[in-house]
Amino acid sequence: MADIDVNDPELKYLVVSRDTFEDPASQAEWTQKRLVWIPHNDHGFVAAGIKGEVGDEVEVEIADTGKRMRVAKDDIQKMNPPKFNKVEDMAELTCLNEASVLHNLKERYYSGLIYSPSQEIS
Repeated sequence: MADIDVNDPELKYLVVSRDTFEDPASQAEWTQKRLVWIPHNDHGFVAAGIKGEVGDEVEVEIADTGKRMRVAKDDIQKMNPPKFNKVEDMAELTCLNEASVLHNLKERYYSGLIYSPSQEIS
């Protein structure tokens, strides 16, 4: 998207300022934690940090609870860097997977940001 004024009141439900997500400190923290999405019975997917690998499994620590568990390598999904949070066009996601799409939709919904797969801002 080129030349979009994120302060334009007509766009307040469509776009968000990227400045808050492109903070180098949050990018470094994300890289250090090696965050991924793992399946969860109640929430669909939850964020977890990779702690190690054991054969065909990965030992992870769930971000919210600190609980450690082992998950099959095939069950984890890569997480996008923080600079992609609430992105308007999900085709921009570096990791386009079920968990990342659901997370982005949820973040936009709870922030009052409309998402339409064919939204065109001009």
